[in-house]
Amino acid sequence: MTTVDLFSTLRNLPRPEKLKVMQFLIAELAKEEEPTLQAGATYSLWSLLNSHEAAHKLSQLLESD
Repeated sequence: MTTVDLFSTLRNLPRPEKLKVMQFLIAELAKEEEPTLQAGATYSLWSLLNSHEAAHKLSQLLESD
């Protein structure tokens, strides 16, 4: 099926069906955007632990409110 055929078919769908197609496509695109983790791989993880600058900034923000 070509995109021209697909678009023609989609145009003829009722509104609820078009919304289902949109939800499906959005979910598929979201899956492609999610980073995938591979077994046995090592990944860097940034943390605020021992980040004195971040703790100081957070303290300033809390005091200002």
